[in-house]
Amino acid sequence: MSRHDAPAAPPADATTDIGAYCRAVEAHLCRVNGGHLVRIVGPAFELVAGWAREGVPLRVALHGVDRTITRLTAKGPRRRPVRIEFCEADVRDAFDQWRRAVGVHAAAAAAPSEVVSADADQPAATRGRSLPRHIERVLVRLSSVAAATELPPDLRQAIDRAIREVDARLDAARGARAEARTSIVADLQAVEAALTVAAVASLPAAIRADVDAQVARELAAYRAQLPAAAYREAEAALRGDLARKHFSLPQVRIDG
Repeated sequence: MSRHDAPAAPPADATTDIGAYCRAVEAHLCRVNGGHLVRIVGPAFELVAGWAREGVPLRVALHGVDRTITRLTAKGPRRRPVRIEFCEADVRDAFDQWRRAVGVHAAAAAAPSEVVSADADQPAATRGRSLPRHIERVLVRLSSVAAATELPPDLRQAIDRAIREVDARLDAARGARAEARTSIVADLQAVEAALTVAAVASLPAAIRADVDAQVARELAAYRAQLPAAAYREAEAALRGDLARKHFSLPQVRIDG
């Protein structure tokens, strides 16, 4: 589902401080522009306020800004600071990823929808991506986390198991088509699910409390709209996503 045919997001909840939201985006925009003052006023304010009203979590909006800055910086030195209007497409794309990650599309439409990761380095549209290259990237990142990070024993075991299971599918992924590819994709989804369970269980108590608070904040605008069961599923999905981010774990699954 593209963002153009997705159900409209609900309005921000009554506790959303739109002024504070816009100030936070402005401060971040100035920071990533090397300290240059880039005011969010007039039409720019209305743009950012619209994000807040639509329920775009602040974390997701800032991630969208970062993506724009990173892409433009890679092209070479800039003569002018980047205005917030140039970040709109990336913020929308990051928001689409976030909504799919927590299942908001499915709940709002009362129809099944796949859940995909909202990881910063994952594009919104992954269908058709090379399965072998995806698996190779996953193996590199999992191995990097395992080698460079002090991990809880249970999570380390889960990562080691994930590496073995993903690596075992690399050869078969080369040239896999139709049902063979679908089977590997399902296997990767199962590996990520097990890794997510281990990541959530391994969160220290203080971090788990912070994660739960973050989940509540980011889903606040959707609580009244979602059925209770769908809201619980969204909570679990977002909690898992944040737990994986805490331990720098990559997206294992791939769409298509």
